[in-house]
Amino acid sequence: MALQDACLKTSDIDEIVLVGGSTRIPKIQQLLKDLFDGKEPNKGINTDEAVAYGAAIQSGILSGVSGKQTEDIVLLDVTPLSLGVRAEVNNRMVKIIKRNTVIPMRKSKTFTTLEDNQTQIRFDVYEGECEFARDCHLLGGFDLEGIPGAPMGEPEVLVTFNIDANGILQVTTQDKKTRKSASIVINNLKGCLREKKLERMVREAKQFAEEDRIARQRIEAKNELETYLHDMKSKTSELEKLADKIDSYSKESIESTVDKALEWFDKNPNANKDEYKKKMMEVEVIWTHFAEKAKGP
Repeated sequence: MALQDACLKTSDIDEIVLVGGSTRIPKIQQLLKDLFDGKEPNKGINTDEAVAYGAAIQSGILSGVSGKQTEDIVLLDVTPLSLGVRAEVNNRMVKIIKRNTVIPMRKSKTFTTLEDNQTQIRFDVYEGECEFARDCHLLGGFDLEGIPGAPMGEPEVLVTFNIDANGILQVTTQDKKTRKSASIVINNLKGCLREKKLERMVREAKQFAEEDRIARQRIEAKNELETYLHDMKSKTSELEKLADKIDSYSKESIESTVDKALEWFDKNPNANKDEYKKKMMEVEVIWTHFAEKAKGP
C-alpha cells in the first residue's frame, strides 16, 4: 500500500529497514523477502529503539526543542484519506484533495446545476477512498441557495477545500455570477476516524475497486442514454419544419422510437452498461437515418 501511494515499484527500493516489534516475526520477514524478490531485510537496527528515537525527535520538534541533529528535519502532516463531495447526478465521491496530500492545502473545483432553473445545490462533504459516497465517511453538509434560475449546466459554482496546519477543514462554495456563498467548518478532521477504521476503509476501497468501476460505467451509460433520449424528444418537435423532406410516416416512426426507448428506460432502472449502450445504438441508427434523409440530395 505504501509503495502504491508513493508510485514506486519493489525494484525502486534500495534497502528494507524493519521498524517496530512485529517485524521480529519470522513470517513477516519472509513475506517481505518474497515481496522484494529475495532481498534480505536490514536487521541491524534495534526495532524498538528506532521507534523511540523517531517519537523523541518528533516530540522535540513539536515542543520547540531543537539542535544540530534535528535542524534539517522537517515534519510533514498529510491527509490520511481523500476529501471531496458527493455528486448528485450519480452519488460518486468527487475527490478534491487526494489522500496523502501535504497540509496546509487549498484546492478548488467548479460544479454546476443538474436541472433547469435550479436555485439550490446540496453539498455533502466526505472522506474516503471508495468510488461512491455511500461507502465513504460523511463529515457534514450544507446548501448553497439563491442561485439565479438558468438552464442546467450554465451556472458555475466554485467549491474550495482549505485545510490549515491544525487539520481544520473549511469548505466554501460560491456562485461565480452572484458571489453568493455558503460554507462549513469541520474541526475534528484528524480525530474523526480511528486508525483501524481508516485502514479498513483504504483496504476496502482497493478490494472493491473493480466492482465500483463496473457500477460507475453502468451509471455513466444510463445517464448518457437518458440525456440523449430527452434531447431527441425535444428535437422531434422540430420535425414539422422539415415536412417537405420527411413524410408523416417517417416522423411518426421517429417519435415512436424515442417514446418506446423512454418507456424501456423507465421500466429498466437497473439494466447493465451493455443494455443501455445497445438501446442507445438502436435509437442513434434510426435517428441518423432520418437525419440524413432530411438533408436531401
